[in-house]
Amino acid sequence: MKHYILFITIFLCIQTGFTQSINTVYKDDEGVEKLLGIINKKGLESAPFNAWFDTNYNDYLVNDKIVEKLKDSLNQYTIKVFLGTWCGDSKLEVPHFYKILETANFPESQLEIIAVDNTNEAYKQAPNHEEKGLNIHRVPTFIFYKNGKEYNRIVEHPNETLERDMLKIVTDNKYSPNYMAANYLNYLLQEKTLDSLKLEESILVPRLAEFVKGSRELNTFGYSLLRSNQLDKALYVFDLNTKIFPYKYNVYDSLGEAYFISKNNTEALKNYYKVLSLKPDDKNAVEMIEKINNPK
Repeated sequence: MKHYILFITIFLCIQTGFTQSINTVYKDDEGVEKLLGIINKKGLESAPFNAWFDTNYNDYLVNDKIVEKLKDSLNQYTIKVFLGTWCGDSKLEVPHFYKILETANFPESQLEIIAVDNTNEAYKQAPNHEEKGLNIHRVPTFIFYKNGKEYNRIVEHPNETLERDMLKIVTDNKYSPNYMAANYLNYLLQEKTLDSLKLEESILVPRLAEFVKGSRELNTFGYSLLRSNQLDKALYVFDLNTKIFPYKYNVYDSLGEAYFISKNNTEALKNYYKVLSLKPDDKNAVEMIEKINNPK
């Protein structure tokens, strides 16, 4: 696990009674600085993050006409934003989102911003796990709450523009976020057992194949489960992805990794050999086969 050096710590008390840091900057072993945990605009306006935040904030031209239409309805919501200060989409969309909210005079007290990590050990996770149970598999994710319940969300990037997407959410809710396959599968994993879902695969696989955005959609979702120690669910998602994309070597690589982590070397080897059948020069598969067959 990477060792982090704490640079800035400002403490506040949250409703749970625990102490929570805000605008905390960490540096990893490669010297990359990132914000993690609960943050606000001041954190994003501080160096080195202001290099991209200020530019993308100042350069964005807000559609005032659409904001005028949505601002009254928007104030009935609370919003929770998950971002990565290491993530290109977050660097672009979050400054835009802030500028829209400020144009709409959205109350800062109704906004919560959480920065998540990108390490293997804490993939799409915050230090105090504010993301737990919220299916944060892509960032940025903008979650809109009304009366304490999630109403809708914008995932990674808008379908049209942030203003137009927000207008649809807060006026008539006729809005479907990106990565519907991952969102739908997350819902199924919460509502049904893995055994029951496996019995429905003949129906589920073609259904998901119709609207999944390539093999990376469920692959990323699977890793969010794997890194949060939901191993059985991760194995199921990775295996499902191999049935939707049987010709993609990367889906077998991910399934092989999950089996290796679960200490099922027989199935891990099976999938790494499948990777080599599709991509004979894959270095990771060769190295993992060697590692499994010749443990030190």
